[in-house]
Amino acid sequence: MKIFVAGATGRVGRELVANLQKQGHFVYAGARKTDQIIENEHVTAVFMDLHTSVDALADSLADAEAVIFVAGSRGKDLLQTDLNGAVKLIQAAEKKGIRRYVQLSSAYSLEPERWQDGSMSSLLDYTIAKHYADAWLINNSNLDYTILQPGALKETEGSGRITIGSGEAGENSILNVAETLAQIVTEPKTIKKVIPMHDGETPIKEALQTLN
Repeated sequence: MKIFVAGATGRVGRELVANLQKQGHFVYAGARKTDQIIENEHVTAVFMDLHTSVDALADSLADAEAVIFVAGSRGKDLLQTDLNGAVKLIQAAEKKGIRRYVQLSSAYSLEPERWQDGSMSSLLDYTIAKHYADAWLINNSNLDYTILQPGALKETEGSGRITIGSGEAGENSILNVAETLAQIVTEPKTIKKVIPMHDGETPIKEALQTLN
């Protein structure tokens, strides 16, 4: 597939681009700092600014067949990037007729009753931004979406094994999250699903196959 990755220079984005290449996909690597992207026959750097208009974002999607949103401001620009930027990219995908859309979210983004649990309270504004971006994707678009909800991201070795839907946030290797996203985009069983995940014992592909 031709896949547009929004946020290709971030911690997850870099690993995701590498995973998609390994699977034989062509990647449009979208980011503001395009000089950080290593281009080759499988990767083209694309300037993407989530502060711009829906029309400009639609143009940046070129002839992509799927979009994976992994952009984030790390708390510095929650409204413009994590919330409204995500919504505008959803609208841009619809404008271009791209149906497959994968969004990286966060633990409990759609469960407000859990936002004050433990360490979650320190991430409240971030979780609220992700909540409204996810809700827009589900309720205000006609896209074939998947929302992935990992817990805390850690720069640890990837095991290639995860647990999904356990009800607990848990820690997540960035490598495992990136590989899971790369598997999700071509797995039909993940369409119209919200998938909580954390590092676990089940191979990623096998875990996704358990979805109904």
